[in-house]
Amino acid sequence: MKKLTRRELIKRTAAAAAALAAPAIVPSTALGKDGAVAPSERIVMGAIGIGNRGASDLNWMLGEKDMHFVAICDIRKSRREYVKSLVDSRYGSKDCAMFIDLREFLAARDDIDALLIATGDRWHALASVLAMKAGKDMYCEKPGTMTIAEGQALRDTERRYGRVFQTGTQRRSEGKFVAATQLARLGYLGKLHTVRAHLASWTPVPKFDWRPAEPLPPKDEIDWDLWLGPCPWRPYNSAYVRGGWRGYYDFHSGDIGEWGSHTINQCQMALDSDDTSGIEYEYPGNKEGEGMVIRYANGVKMILQRKGWHGSCGVTFEGTEGSVSVADGYEKPEVTPASLLQECPKLVRDYQAQTQRPLNHVRDFFNCVKTRRRTVSNAEVAHRSMTTCHAANICLWLERNLKWDPVKEEFINDPEANRFLSRAMRQPWQI
Repeated sequence: MKKLTRRELIKRTAAAAAALAAPAIVPSTALGKDGAVAPSERIVMGAIGIGNRGASDLNWMLGEKDMHFVAICDIRKSRREYVKSLVDSRYGSKDCAMFIDLREFLAARDDIDALLIATGDRWHALASVLAMKAGKDMYCEKPGTMTIAEGQALRDTERRYGRVFQTGTQRRSEGKFVAATQLARLGYLGKLHTVRAHLASWTPVPKFDWRPAEPLPPKDEIDWDLWLGPCPWRPYNSAYVRGGWRGYYDFHSGDIGEWGSHTINQCQMALDSDDTSGIEYEYPGNKEGEGMVIRYANGVKMILQRKGWHGSCGVTFEGTEGSVSVADGYEKPEVTPASLLQECPKLVRDYQAQTQRPLNHVRDFFNCVKTRRRTVSNAEVAHRSMTTCHAANICLWLERNLKWDPVKEEFINDPEANRFLSRAMRQPWQI
């Protein structure tokens, strides 16, 4: 090596000292300044199955500063590319990864904290259970289950693995629904005797056949085997992947499952019955479920009805001293006596103060991911309300009254009804 002169040594030493003394330039976003969230505080998220509803959920979540979205898993190429384009555009990058098979996705991305699951009904419980076993928390769209056995597995897995689960019954976190529920729960209506749950009017009677076969598209465009998942093998038909799976027994929980996952769920919250289900189901004499009466152990009856609402997902709570109705189309709850309306703002404020719940369903989920608290619509809540939905469906299919034991979680002295507690799952899928 060339020997340094004394002057050169002094110059190099001074330069090094200056470099050490100079302040490091670190972006403010990395430090959590200027309204940004430090990386250590961000929830890293991915998604499984993003259709129209899932896209709405994803845009909602992207508005939360402490969430960072990194990967999409979907069996449809068009949806994978749509989500990647949306996310990359939002972040100004090209980093959003794409996957087809959720098994590969869960195995490859151990950096992901939580998932948005917005598949069709057939995949909700299975994808959630697999994700929880892989160490993920999740926000899963409703209805959470296709059968009562799926609900039991969902609840038991949430408990065993200590995961955070929120089902997408977002009206539990909306002010006007909270106000109506609190009027019922806190005695403002007197003693509750009747609640009413709105049902959708799409396809009340399930179809047990399937659509005609069409040529299979390239596997990269849509992996039909993965689309079917645990369901029986059925020939490909493009209508299924456009939402035309609704109304078919193989893929759908029916109108009672799809809409009741909101409205029956809301009624059970008002009844303080989040840990139980209806115990008696009276066949209404029609295959639609219109007017079905469901009774609870506390003596309150629930009536299922499609008519009489001016908005979707409506509920009505009736007591000895008043009543309240609310639905999506209502600006505010409709109450009798009208003087009860003035109590609503305070009831909502008190609810938030006592429960520390935000009026934002996604925000409740993210808060619980950080604190490990159970969400407002956790797996137990989802399972118990969906049990009521499934039992009502079974009542319709068998065309007779049923009695349910919510402790043993089985129909009383009815082996035929108990055969509907689960469905066979196509290999290799198990729950």
